[in-house]
Amino acid sequence: MAQNRLIEQFENAKKNNHGCLMPYITAGYPDLDTTAKLLQRLDHAGCQGIEVGFPFSDSIADGPVIQDSFYRALENGFQVDDLFKTIASIRSKVSAGLLAMVSMSIVRRWGIEDFARKAAEAGFDGLIVPDVPVDECDSLAAIASEAGLCNVLMVAPTTSDARCAEIAAKGSGFIYVIASKGITGERTSVADDLASNVAKMRAQTTLPLIVGFGINTPEHVAKVCEEADGAIVGSAIIRRMTESVVAGQTSDELVDSIGQYVDELIAATR
Repeated sequence: MAQNRLIEQFENAKKNNHGCLMPYITAGYPDLDTTAKLLQRLDHAGCQGIEVGFPFSDSIADGPVIQDSFYRALENGFQVDDLFKTIASIRSKVSAGLLAMVSMSIVRRWGIEDFARKAAEAGFDGLIVPDVPVDECDSLAAIASEAGLCNVLMVAPTTSDARCAEIAAKGSGFIYVIASKGITGERTSVADDLASNVAKMRAQTTLPLIVGFGINTPEHVAKVCEEADGAIVGSAIIRRMTESVVAGQTSDELVDSIGQYVDELIAATR
């Protein structure tokens, strides 16, 4: 696969001996103008990658906070094509890698080839399609690679050694290490078995290992970066966004609030 922004960001972080931070935002929440501003602010904070969640009415692993943001975005008329146009409009101003976190139902609705091509043309660097198991991802992985996109696979605490090896062989960009069982959402501490789960995957691959699910404080991020290559923070960001929306804050006020929170998280990766 040709070098892309996400891979370059990981290599730079490793060269500078610090961890990575990958925040998650829901596309079109509360609107696409805010999405564009957030992407630029998160990039300015120094994030290596940003996950952009595509709102979907029947998500499988997202907790109530992210599901609510999906509902609100869809109620506001979110359209995938409008997101692609938004990403294209700000891509030259954002150096972070951009990941499309998207259900296979959306991808199939477009057609896998068309979706991958449009995503790459808009400026995405990779796909995370959580509802496609590793033993069914060959076609998606090949099409993504042809388009210049990473195909990021997820590994859970319950994943067997044999399946870990298969994920390591077929994934690209990085491996998304799920820190805890269950759905996404904030938790009070990092899972006790994180170190052993990361070590199990580290033995299988040289790809960066980025940990998500339940990470929501600078202390969590620092602990994760002791074991893995970086942390993903999602629900804690979306909760703060919803608090801003409910409080009637402007788009700029919301972006400033989230930016300050992410600045604190980024500091913990150093």
